[in-house]
Amino acid sequence: MNARRLIPTATLAGAVTLGLVALSACSSSDAATKKSGDKLAVTASFYPMQFLAERIGGDHVSVTTLTKPGVEPHDLELSPRQAAQLGEADVILYLKGIQPAVDEAITQSGVQNTVDATSLTTLEKHGTEVGHSHDDGHADGADGHADEESHAGEESSLDGKDPHIWLDPVKYAEVAKGVGASLEKADPDNSATYRKNTDALVKQLGGLDTAFKQGLADTTTKTFITTHAAFGYLAERYGLTQEAIAGLDPESEPTPARVKELETIAEHDKVGTVFFETLASDKTAKTIAADSGLKTDVLDPLEGITDKSKGDDYIEVMNSNLAALRKALGAK
Repeated sequence: MNARRLIPTATLAGAVTLGLVALSACSSSDAATKKSGDKLAVTASFYPMQFLAERIGGDHVSVTTLTKPGVEPHDLELSPRQAAQLGEADVILYLKGIQPAVDEAITQSGVQNTVDATSLTTLEKHGTEVGHSHDDGHADGADGHADEESHAGEESSLDGKDPHIWLDPVKYAEVAKGVGASLEKADPDNSATYRKNTDALVKQLGGLDTAFKQGLADTTTKTFITTHAAFGYLAERYGLTQEAIAGLDPESEPTPARVKELETIAEHDKVGTVFFETLASDKTAKTIAADSGLKTDVLDPLEGITDKSKGDDYIEVMNSNLAALRKALGAK
């Protein structure tokens, strides 16, 4: 292939002997991977990047993800071995700001073909509340300005901007196009396949966008309560109001004032469901729901796929999210 960074096995073995590779030893599985020089070695930081790499790369890529199933991406810490193996990748796909440990390791890896998803679309500021304003004076978050309290968990490297772009099918399609172009550049011999797969995925994401538009067009309420502010882009896209228990950090705890405010909002906006997610604690969401006499359900931020996920991939889980929102919002 042209423009490849994969080191031939013999050369790598010699480098290990000379102590130039930051791995103490290579397992048999590692050796097998290095021999598959016909595939582009792609490392994805977490599931949304992994999905794009696999769908666009197809049979021409070998994809490794740094965030294993069941691990909360925001909390990821890389092992020395993972950090060292980053340098063996032909292409690294990541989302700058959401995983500080990954950002630092990528900087030190020396890999030239790194793709930051935040550079492929426009980021906005979202906080605990995003969407339409309330009659009782709650601030409208759709203009990109969140209330002061909502900044508690935001990643400083993003300057308070919301990184959850993959939960908006339109923005995710923009990222997919950029990833496809990057794979074409890294592996021009298979550019036609990457272009074809990108077009197919973008079309599928367009269908998902249409399903959300139609499915959420006529609902009893437009407000939903969720664990953390992951769904700001989705709320803006489809005319909804996200009321998050915490800020952008899924592990941050709400203040008593915020809990009381959510109870008031739930009554005012006829909210019947409090959503929790698969990779973060559901304790606070269930407590608020119990105190307010509300139901609970899962709204998955798709930061990872596990046995608890309501679907096997991004498309399936997003369709499950749509079904959950339609039920909670009283779609007609």
